[in-house]
Amino acid sequence: MLHRMALRVLPSLSLAVTEDSVRRQKRWVMVLPGLVAFGMYRLAKHLIPLTEPVVLLLVSGIVGLVTALLAYRVGRGADWAQVLREDGRGLLIWMAGWIGFVYAVQLSLLVLALLWLVGYDYLKHPDGPAMMAIIISCTAVARDAFEIGHVRKVSLMGRPCPTFPNGVALRSLLGTHAMIVGPWVASGLMVGAVGASLGALVDNHQAATFVQVLAVTLLAGGLALCAYFGGLRPSGSWMGGLMETRAAELLKYWWWPGLAFASTYYLVVVGLVIFLLKQPGVPTFYAICGGALVAGLMALYGYYLGYRRQVEERQGVSLSPSLLRCPFVMGILSKPSGSAVAGASKG
Repeated sequence: MLHRMALRVLPSLSLAVTEDSVRRQKRWVMVLPGLVAFGMYRLAKHLIPLTEPVVLLLVSGIVGLVTALLAYRVGRGADWAQVLREDGRGLLIWMAGWIGFVYAVQLSLLVLALLWLVGYDYLKHPDGPAMMAIIISCTAVARDAFEIGHVRKVSLMGRPCPTFPNGVALRSLLGTHAMIVGPWVASGLMVGAVGASLGALVDNHQAATFVQVLAVTLLAGGLALCAYFGGLRPSGSWMGGLMETRAAELLKYWWWPGLAFASTYYLVVVGLVIFLLKQPGVPTFYAICGGALVAGLMALYGYYLGYRRQVEERQGVSLSPSLLRCPFVMGILSKPSGSAVAGASKG
């Protein structure tokens, strides 16, 4: 889900996908696949056993795969021959496999876990959760694939987009800044493991999982915020960035993407353990491993987003009032007096 964070946190990407004309088109791109997914669910439930988690996830993944390719093409505004010629097979394979299939499976696990947590168990009442898992994942895939396609289109037209959200820049960062990023990830592994282990203090499966989700969300989200400032100021002090940003703004950044995606990732872990590993809850061992993984990822992603943010500053990416639609960048991108954190309001 790093692409989702990048599309909203990085100014060049957020600016490209939050223009009014893009937002209007995106609504239709989300609604139509959702309706089609509902029809496919109604048909599939009579043909295949959607009461089996693996079957449901495979169906959701396949629907997501097709949706991602079609929505990407709409975002690109070009026919398939042009898309294949200009983008290449590698990019389309990534769109179909990662943004389509894998992302849809993750979102379906998230939906099933969230419903289980509030007492609506897919294993006991499969119809409603199965339908929501397919439709919600399909619409989210359509939205993100369309936005990525639009980013690709405007970048080919000459608009500066220093970071394409396909993970290439992340791999480059790991190759050049491994010694700096390593301590952040190690801190995440420890913090996440400790937070998730608190669920062992509660006997009830759902209550224990809720404690795990809450602890990992708060700790991993906070660490992601600190790591963001670490990446934003790779040669300076991340603590200085925190101190120079207003408390009200920090709470917004902590919430999105910090808390939002930390909870999202851990709920995906919950869904995997309960519905694929067939556990009645999330045992302490799985919780510790999952919490460590989630917090480690959030630390890495937080640093990466901050680093790419300052790369865009160095390259002179100009900002627009439309960026104010994004709560995460709203305060960080408007430079407060005496602050070196936000330093990029150049337009």
